[in-house]
Amino acid sequence: MILSNTLSSLKFAKPYIRFGLKYSLLTSSILFCVQQGYAQEQISKEVDKKINTQSQQDVIQLDTVVVTATRREQSLQKVPVAVSIVNGKELDEKQQNSLEAIVKEVPSVNFNATSTNKDSSLFIRGIGTISTSPGVEPSVSTVIDGVVLSRPGQATLDLLDIERVEVLRGPQGTLFGKNSTAGVVNIVTKNPTEKPSGYVDVYFTDDHEQRIKLGASGALIPGVLKANVSALLSNYDGNVYNYHTQQDVNGYRTQGIRSKFEYNPSDNLTLGLSVDYVHKDSTASLGSLVNSSNADYLQAIAPVVAGQENRKVNSPQETVDDTNQGISFTADWFLDRHQISSITALRQWKNVQQPYYNYLPEATTQFALLHDRGEVDSKQLSQELRIASLEDGFVNYVAGVYFSKNDNDEKTQRYAHWYDSSIQAYDDDYAVAYFGTESRNYAIFGEGTWNLSDRLRLITGLRLTRDELSFYHNRNSTIPSTLESRNSIRNAVANSGSTSETGVSGRAGVQFDISSDINSYFTYSRGYKGPAYNVYFNMRNIDTPVIDPETSNSFELGFKSQWLNNRLRLNLAAFYTEYENFQANFRVVDSGGGISTRLINAGEVSTKGLELDSSYQVNENLRLNLAAANIHARIDNFKCPPADSACPDVNGKPLPNSPDWKLNAQINQSFPIANNRRIELSSQYAWQSKIQFDIGQNEQTIQPSYGIWNASIALADTASDWRVAFLVRNVLDKSYNARLATGGYGLYRTVPRDDERYFGLSFRKDF
Repeated sequence: MILSNTLSSLKFAKPYIRFGLKYSLLTSSILFCVQQGYAQEQISKEVDKKINTQSQQDVIQLDTVVVTATRREQSLQKVPVAVSIVNGKELDEKQQNSLEAIVKEVPSVNFNATSTNKDSSLFIRGIGTISTSPGVEPSVSTVIDGVVLSRPGQATLDLLDIERVEVLRGPQGTLFGKNSTAGVVNIVTKNPTEKPSGYVDVYFTDDHEQRIKLGASGALIPGVLKANVSALLSNYDGNVYNYHTQQDVNGYRTQGIRSKFEYNPSDNLTLGLSVDYVHKDSTASLGSLVNSSNADYLQAIAPVVAGQENRKVNSPQETVDDTNQGISFTADWFLDRHQISSITALRQWKNVQQPYYNYLPEATTQFALLHDRGEVDSKQLSQELRIASLEDGFVNYVAGVYFSKNDNDEKTQRYAHWYDSSIQAYDDDYAVAYFGTESRNYAIFGEGTWNLSDRLRLITGLRLTRDELSFYHNRNSTIPSTLESRNSIRNAVANSGSTSETGVSGRAGVQFDISSDINSYFTYSRGYKGPAYNVYFNMRNIDTPVIDPETSNSFELGFKSQWLNNRLRLNLAAFYTEYENFQANFRVVDSGGGISTRLINAGEVSTKGLELDSSYQVNENLRLNLAAANIHARIDNFKCPPADSACPDVNGKPLPNSPDWKLNAQINQSFPIANNRRIELSSQYAWQSKIQFDIGQNEQTIQPSYGIWNASIALADTASDWRVAFLVRNVLDKSYNARLATGGYGLYRTVPRDDERYFGLSFRKDF
């Protein structure tokens, strides 16, 4: 019923609403198949285990990792792209349930955290989206089962039923589109299984986080139709105390469901249908005060005490209501030597946030109380059609066409309750703005690998993109026209505009097998990110000019190797990338001393560095993993906005959200005991050097270097397929900041989930 209501909100998806009405019946059928086939499956498992035990070899090797980084299934060690893999099973065991969690798994990735996922975004190799405008696409593209998400905030969705997460580092515009100038996070969910199976996963912590995941998979019509379904329920009160509401905040409540159907009408045709729905309610605080020089403000927010580890606020409740949902249809037609694939997708993202600014419990004679209600309704339709060669010949290739239609509509209302000394009474200001963008993207692309010999290959690829972008903005306000603004509210204004652009991205390189276990490659990639508009609540006439496209030129040298009979995997990448017309928000001081944020072409930036991914299977029961990145992301030639009267000199300074050094080290050790059981120990340490959060290089917004140590101990039964684990997060109880920002009357910190040590207990049973 939930899904039916969800799909009905997608007005352009009316032909598919009937599917939602049948969804509960099909889900019940899956569960029935699992129940009926359970006894036969247990017998089959016992037979398989006996066979595996009898045929066990002494050779211990790392598992072969298959990725789709080139839109075709290839071995990780053969694909000429720097790729990091996060296994879905490992995410489940660590109880990591969002893309934000991969920041500690993949050193090249960082996360721009804000109080709401609407303005949060991923960064790869120091490059990410520094804007809240709906007229700007993300620099890091998030792809789910082949479907590209159009807004950065959608990438913060909860992960459910994940097979793996592939992080493709560097510009990937040839095969993944224009909004991938920094990289791609490619999420692959689990496919339905022919044999009936299921699972239940329960997790709770000592600080009152609870989560339960359920799943089932099996054949509805053996050999013809199979399906799976997974559901998620979670709850967390939060780790920031609000004196005003006398409750914890910075928490969430989540409900989600995902299902995939696979239909095989013939041996050479596979049809797929995927449906997902996630709803999340959050209680977020815009920031906990770190310091302030305003004594009156400190008194107004009492009993909050400012500090480096402050987890207290005193303001009305701030909420975020977020719904992410979609449906996609896939078709794969296998010919003698080719595969033709089609992906048709509809997605909708709704976000309602109600933040309070100045972080005050109430208005005073000195400080206004500011309150927003922001609504986002983002809809997208996409169609991709590809053809790929199946057999290894002189040329292996993939080519296709792509179309997307994205409509973003937003409504923001702002209220200001303030003391007017001229009348010696409190007064109210109000404004409401309706704004949004409409974009169309057309592309034709192709990439080929030319096998010049058994060891030498040439890589060429090209993508031609056409962008059509328009915006509208209309703000009504109680601020008189004689005043430009008051209490962070500007007077009435109306604007609109449109633009179009044609861009080229591509890749060229050479790949050489030094030996059967050592592969090398050198590539050049050109990235392209289309034009943008700075569309936001307080938009002014000065913001109407179009922001020019952002382009990049990247060079990458990589080595992928296997040693000790594939017990040691060692992958290295060195890169250098230059960006022109870098699109970023920048704080501007106008001639009157007022401060605002504007989206600009910030000029030229560059990023260069070295990356390491390694795994060592010491023996059957011990595995070591080490990943590290040294990334030097810098501003080369900053272009100050013309209206800025106090533009700082930031040339040579670091880009925000990009530490110079990051590493992740992990040890997994198991100890077999009697009756097919084993004890599993895991220890993970993630460290990073200092990080600057502000492109304007505010000295207060620097997070010093820190490390987080996580550990767990588990008891697993391989015969009955259950696992119980005790987890410790942030073993050393190290406090750090997910973000630092100046605003209101001081410096504020965003408190991360693991800002202090906590304990968890999980149980999983597979059927």
